[in-house]
Amino acid sequence: MAADDNEAMNAAPLPDAPTSTALPHGAVRLLDWGVIRAQGAEAAKFLHGQLTQDVEHLQDGEVRLAGYCSVKGRLVASFVMWRRGPEEMLLACSADLLPAVLKRLTMFVMRAKCKLTDASAELPLWGLAGPTAALAETGGELLRLADAVVAGEPVARALWVSTTEPSGPALDISAWRWLEVHSGVARIVAATSEQFVPQMVNLELVGGVNFQKGCFPGQEIVARSQYRGTLKRRAYVLNSAEALQPGQEVFLASDAEQPAGMVALAGSWGEQHAALVELKIAALDAGTLHAGSAAGPVLTMGKLPYVIPTEAA
Repeated sequence: MAADDNEAMNAAPLPDAPTSTALPHGAVRLLDWGVIRAQGAEAAKFLHGQLTQDVEHLQDGEVRLAGYCSVKGRLVASFVMWRRGPEEMLLACSADLLPAVLKRLTMFVMRAKCKLTDASAELPLWGLAGPTAALAETGGELLRLADAVVAGEPVARALWVSTTEPSGPALDISAWRWLEVHSGVARIVAATSEQFVPQMVNLELVGGVNFQKGCFPGQEIVARSQYRGTLKRRAYVLNSAEALQPGQEVFLASDAEQPAGMVALAGSWGEQHAALVELKIAALDAGTLHAGSAAGPVLTMGKLPYVIPTEAA
C-alpha cells in the first residue's frame, strides 16, 4: 500500500473479496490490543505534533496507521488511529506497552486541551478475517485494515469495536497474527519498543509516516533516514519450521556473534510459522538465516504484499 493510499484501509462496508475459506477466517477477541482515547478541543492538534501521521486532517471514520517515536527516531509504539467527531481521537495499540505509552504522552499534554485515557475496557477490539459474511456486523465500528496476501490471494482484515461477540467462526489468535505478518504491517509490542526507525519496518510504505506534516519527536532522524542516504535495513516476511517470537534475534549462519535482524511480529497457522523480520538488506544475499542463533531454525524468504523501492535495496 502506497504512503498516500489511506483509502485502502477505509472501505465501509467491506467489498466482496475472493478470499478462500481454506485460509484463516473468522473472529477473535484481541486481548493483546488496547485503546487510548484522546479527547478535547485540541486532541487532534496535540497528537499531530506527537505522531508520524497527519492527525489534524483525519476525517470521521477514516483509519490511518501512525507511529510514536523517541527523540532518537525509534518507534516507541505503533497505532491504528481513527476519529470520532471533532474532539475525539482513538488509538489502538499493543496492550503490553499501552500503560507506558499513555504515561509518556500524558507528560507532554501540559496546557493543551486534551485528556488522554485508557479506553480498552470500554472499547473491546475484535479481529475479523476472511469472507465478507464474517465481517457483516452491526452495532459496532468496523475499521478496515490492510489485506493479508497469502500466495497471491488477499484475505480481508478488519478491527471491530464492540462489546458484543461477532458472529461467524472462531479464529485462533496465532492465526490472526499470521495474517498480520502477511499484511506486511508491523505492530510494535513491548519486546520491540524503541528498536526500529519507522523505515526499518516499512512503516512509511504502508502509509504510517507523513513527511509533509511537520515536526514530531525524532522527526529529523526519520527524515534523514528517508532522504540522506541509502536505507540499510528493511522488514521482510520469513517462514520458519518453528514458531517465532517478537524481539527474537536473527543470525546469518556465517556470523554467530552479530545479529542480522530482529523479529518484529510473528504468528502461526497450524504448522505454518511466519514472521515479519527487520533485516540488514545486505544479509539477504549473505547466506542462510537462522532464528535465535546461527544454529537455530532455518528461515526462508516469504513474500511481502507490496514492493520495497529498489533505491532502498
